[in-house]
Amino acid sequence: MIVLGQMHGYRGCIAKERKGLLELSAYIISLSPDANLVWTNNQKSNCCHWERIKCDINSQRVVGLSLGHLMFGNSDPLNLSLFHPFEELQSLNLSFNRFGGLLDNHQGYKSLRKLPKLKILDLSDNGLNNSILPFLRFATSLKTLILGNNMMEGDFPMKGICKWKTLQELDVSGNEFEGQPPQCFASLTKLRVLDLSSNLFDRDLPTFINSLKSLEYLSLLDNNFKGLFSFNSLKFLSKLKVLKLSSISIKQQKEMRGSWLPDFKLRVLELRDCTIEKIPDFLRYQKNMRLIDLSNNNLSGPFPTWILENNPLLEVLYLQYNEFHTLRLPSFVHNLRLLDLSANNFQDTLSDDFGKILSSLRQVDLSDNSFKGSLPTSMGEMKDIHAINFAHNNFSGNLPRSLFMGCHFLKLLQLSHNRFDGQIFPASTNLTWLGTLLVDNNMFTGTIGNGLRNSTMLHVLDMSSNFLTGTIPSWMGEQFLWDILRMSNNLLEGTIPLTLFDSETLELVDLSRNKLSGSIPSHFSNAHDTFTFGMLYLQSNYLTGPLPATLIQNLMILDVRNNELSGSIPQFINASGIGVLLLRGNDLVGPIPRQLCNLRSIRILDVANNKLNGSIPPCISNLLFGAEDSEEELSYVGGIFSYMDNDMGTYYESIIELNQIFPFYLYDLNFSVEFSAKQRYDSYISGTLDYMYGIDLSNNELSGEIPEEVGDLVRARSLNLSHNFLAGSIPESLSKMKDIESLDLSFNKLYGPIPFPLTGLNSLAVFNVSYNNLSGTIPQGKQFNTFGENSYFGNPLLCGPPTNRSCDIINNTKEPDEEGVDDETHMDVVDFYWSLGVTYSTFLVGIFLFMCFDSPWRQGWFRLVDAFLRFFFNAHEH
Repeated sequence: MIVLGQMHGYRGCIAKERKGLLELSAYIISLSPDANLVWTNNQKSNCCHWERIKCDINSQRVVGLSLGHLMFGNSDPLNLSLFHPFEELQSLNLSFNRFGGLLDNHQGYKSLRKLPKLKILDLSDNGLNNSILPFLRFATSLKTLILGNNMMEGDFPMKGICKWKTLQELDVSGNEFEGQPPQCFASLTKLRVLDLSSNLFDRDLPTFINSLKSLEYLSLLDNNFKGLFSFNSLKFLSKLKVLKLSSISIKQQKEMRGSWLPDFKLRVLELRDCTIEKIPDFLRYQKNMRLIDLSNNNLSGPFPTWILENNPLLEVLYLQYNEFHTLRLPSFVHNLRLLDLSANNFQDTLSDDFGKILSSLRQVDLSDNSFKGSLPTSMGEMKDIHAINFAHNNFSGNLPRSLFMGCHFLKLLQLSHNRFDGQIFPASTNLTWLGTLLVDNNMFTGTIGNGLRNSTMLHVLDMSSNFLTGTIPSWMGEQFLWDILRMSNNLLEGTIPLTLFDSETLELVDLSRNKLSGSIPSHFSNAHDTFTFGMLYLQSNYLTGPLPATLIQNLMILDVRNNELSGSIPQFINASGIGVLLLRGNDLVGPIPRQLCNLRSIRILDVANNKLNGSIPPCISNLLFGAEDSEEELSYVGGIFSYMDNDMGTYYESIIELNQIFPFYLYDLNFSVEFSAKQRYDSYISGTLDYMYGIDLSNNELSGEIPEEVGDLVRARSLNLSHNFLAGSIPESLSKMKDIESLDLSFNKLYGPIPFPLTGLNSLAVFNVSYNNLSGTIPQGKQFNTFGENSYFGNPLLCGPPTNRSCDIINNTKEPDEEGVDDETHMDVVDFYWSLGVTYSTFLVGIFLFMCFDSPWRQGWFRLVDAFLRFFFNAHEH
């Protein structure tokens, strides 16, 4: 067959398999046109050299297909018959493809019988459900089966797997299997790898484990197993190298120290969230550890120095979220690359030789403790360090210059929430790889020096809440591709560099609460094809000039509250992404532009405390609030991967899988929006912002009537139109705003009755119509029964509870829209005040004329006044 194929000009795999590969390629591309699969029909090419294909070196038959990460687009099923030409196939990787199932129109469930030599099958990360399991019953030659991160559920259905006497690896992690793993697993005596992690197993811990004497890798992480786990159950597993447990109650036996010594030699031990109060004694006899994770327990006492002394090959040590105190290090640590002691009770100062002892570290996390004192100069000896997190401690003093000059490969430096002082990076540094610098909430002073000017890889910078002075250096807008830039709550002054917002990757800029002046740059980010929008916070400065019409083109949030901006609200250009627009507390004038109604993504609009005039445009109902079927969320990035380490070593190698760790630091993109609702100023952070919809037009000079269309803002939770010159009646259409929680119409010129249908607003918590010209009976019922008299102050013609004014004509028990209201029982409020004014003016004119003519009445009046004054002074003297 091979000779025949070569006679026809083919090279490498035989003709049948070559044809099969091309058919397979055409099928995959038909389902996923963007699939990265380049197999050519050039007959002179050796198909065994094609990517993703492995051939036997002697027979040139296809023995391996690696078809992962091709990403089928529509959850289409995979036709297994396409693999039948490859009769010698031993390894098939179909991971990360998102296909929706398996099918074979000819062989049906028995399709995998056509691959009698298949030993390795990887179907992980596809979203597959239980429908594929009948196909797998006939893959009896498998040694490795990987089904991790799919959507299989219920009791483990594949009890037939217990007959696969050749099975060596089984991974069903990341599914939703329930109940208990089958007890018949005890018959899988050749099993080397068993991963049951991240399921919903909720019964007793499996007792078959002690029968799996070939087991090298066992993971029961992230389940809900009941009962006590005893390390004694592992005493027959002499080959065990990797043990991973979490959320399991562990029985800690006293006899382990003396009578039981483990035969296994672990390389990886994870005991996360197991509520243990003491490090297991057997760990003292392990000398070959590479990774130890004892995080999220109740461990206490001094730092266990003996772990480092006993395991010279240890590379990763996780002890975070315990109660350790007193850090004492051995004289030398050989290979430790990652140390996490965060969230403990350490209160030490770091020893002078801290950096020298831990010179091999790549990551160190001491955050959320109470470490104090200054950083030792030996930090500069950590030549391989990539990430340092010392946030939320009591460190103080100046930063050692050796840190900036010796740690050349430093990519993340997090020193937030300490008491560091002095000028920040006054001189040049050697931090050319630095990508994330977080020094917020310290006591740094002085100007921003030029020390970071050469750190052009810097993309996340947070200097907020310090005492920095001077101007923002112009070089910060040059050569930097910022993701996050925060310098709020300082004493910075001067203008904003025109190029500061130019970065194509910009997500958030916060310069709020400084002393910045001048105009705002005309645009934010020069990205063109963006799917997420940025956030710009400039509130509480002294910025002047008009608001640029192009500024919100790439913005989701714009906060320029409490500045000195002037002019009118511009006709914004390309504002489709703006979700929060805060213009409160400026000197903006003119009418509300109708173009503002086109901001269909808006969630919060605050233009209060300006000098806007004119009427409220009826088109305001076009805002997103009115779209009852819209569940669109704000498009913001939840976090920035400020540091990832893709090369932290291999701790256990199974047949097909490298058990590596990929530690990273995620910079949470926490942000907040302040908005006045329910008569208070609230701060809505990150995800909660999706649940807030509100408009604040208060404290302006708006006039005219409230448009009926305002009632179409059915998703609004807060509406504030107070302190304007609005007239007319309260629209009954407001009763359609079923989600409204705060409605403030106070300090206007509204008249007429309060519409009774408003009592149907069951979510209404704050209602204020004080200081208007309203009249009639105050509606009662439901939420309106909870409002006090202060909601109605300044309306003398309102009557009924909660006021003390009774209603002589209107019956409280009748709803206005059912019984009607007699127009003759109401006095027109406007006419009333006009007549009162005319009467008062006439009286004053009469007094004036009376005083101008000499008459006996006038003389009598003056004598009466003189007599009164004499009486008053005499009484005062006595």
